[in-house]
Order: sequence, then C-alpha cells, then structure tokens
Amino acid sequence: MQGQIIKIIRDLHLVDCEGKIYSCKCRGVFRKEHIIPLVGDYVLFSKEKNLIEKVLPRKNEFRRPKVSNLDQAFLVTSLKQPDFSFYLLDKLLVWMECHRVLPIICITKEDLLTVQEKRSFQKIFDYYRDLGYFVVSNQDLDAIKQLIFDKTSVFTGQTGAGKTTLLNRLNPEWNLETGDVSIALGRGRHTTRVVSLFSFFGGKIMDTPGFSALDLYEYSHEEIKHAFLEFSRYPCPFKDCTHTKEVDCCVKAAVLSGNILKSRYDSYLKMIGVILDED
Repeated sequence: MQGQIIKIIRDLHLVDCEGKIYSCKCRGVFRKEHIIPLVGDYVLFSKEKNLIEKVLPRKNEFRRPKVSNLDQAFLVTSLKQPDFSFYLLDKLLVWMECHRVLPIICITKEDLLTVQEKRSFQKIFDYYRDLGYFVVSNQDLDAIKQLIFDKTSVFTGQTGAGKTTLLNRLNPEWNLETGDVSIALGRGRHTTRVVSLFSFFGGKIMDTPGFSALDLYEYSHEEIKHAFLEFSRYPCPFKDCTHTKEVDCCVKAAVLSGNILKSRYDSYLKMIGVILDED
C-alpha cells in the first residue's frame, strides 16, 4: 500500500493512507543503506506487518527541519516591529527556489505604516509581483485558503512577524498561543519538537520546529545567480558572467538604471560573498 508519513516519533512512523493512520517501523535494511525516512515522504508499506518497505522518490528535502515534498512556503514578512528585511526575504526566496519550493510572500503589520511608507512598500512588492511571485496580505484570508488548497505548505519567516496570529485567524479553533507556534524562522521560542503534517482547508500544512538553517553553502554561485529570476531578463555578452566586476555586464547596468532593485543586487552579492568597491 502507498501512504505518506505525517509524523515520526523515535522509530515509530505514522503513515496516512486514505485517511487511516498506521503506526509503522522501517525495514532493517534501511539503516544499512543509509535510508532515513522524513515527514512528508510517500512510502510503500505493509499494513499487515506495519512495516515501511520503500521510500518513494522525493520532490525535495530539507536538512533542518528534516522534511520532504513541500509544494510551497508562505514567507511571513513583517513590515514593521520587527522591521522589514530585504536580505532575509531575498534569502528565503533564493532558498526556496533552490529547493524547488514555490515561495509566497505574505506581508503583515501594514496597519503600523504611515501613508508614505505604504506607498514605498507598494512599489517594492509590485517589483516582486512582476517577477512572478505571489504577494498576499495576512488580511487576505480567503486568498490564503485558496492557495493552500491541494498543496503541501509551510509557514516561515521572521520571529514575531505574526505567523501564530495568522494561523489563529485562519482556524480560530486552534487557539494557539503567541510565541509558541513552531513554524518561526530563527532561534525564537519553539515548543514543537516533533514535525507533523496535517490536513488544512483541502491541503496540508507542515508544522515544524523552525527552519533553523538557511545556509546556501550546498549551492554554487551559479545556482544562486539563477535563483534571482530578474537576472535572466538581461543576458550578458558573457555566458559565465558573475554580474560582479565584469565590464559590459547587463545586470549591473540594469541595477544602475533602476530596472533591478539595488537591494536585490546587494542581497545577491552578500549571498555569494562578494564586496565591491563603491567607487
């Protein structure tokens, strides 16, 4: 039979098959072959033996938290308190692009902005929309529910950005305590120690102890470069252009002309570890 792992507690794997949960262990050969099942894995299992026999190919996987087969990630992004971070948002976007997860920008705390600040942020997020990213507000509950439908999603972002409040508004029956939701990014207070996958508005939500590692070391500079979607709009005369110190680089020209956000370019340089002279 085929099912999906929705929770792992020590050596016990809870497998969901057509709405019924089976408590399974793994074949002994898994350890010898270094096969480590993850929450989110689709597996073949024996319901008679309560034994996972095979882990099916993954769409993607993460090291921390140890999860797999995510379709999309809601990047919960505060505009104020905590302040908006260009670099954190861009790093999350690149990280999800590299993991083949669809990123959705979800902005919070618009009500704390002045009129002028709202206009500035409108221009910024129009830029991200033009790149093809979904941008929603935490007030757009119906839109968020529609995006969740038929997908496996995770919510991540700055600690204090309002993820708990958003989930409570989506489903008031949860009554989660602010600060205790386990899906925050960084080293805030996380009470969840076990990853769980559960049904939510016709889709699935991955509840995790947090994306504690956003390292890009496993990806080459070339892969990071391609994750900045706008760069492909400005083909350079050099196929292997790094968009840093090359002469006649079309991407650098687009930054100078304002067609590429300078904050995006600065994020790119920081991710690949390049410091350019200002003069």
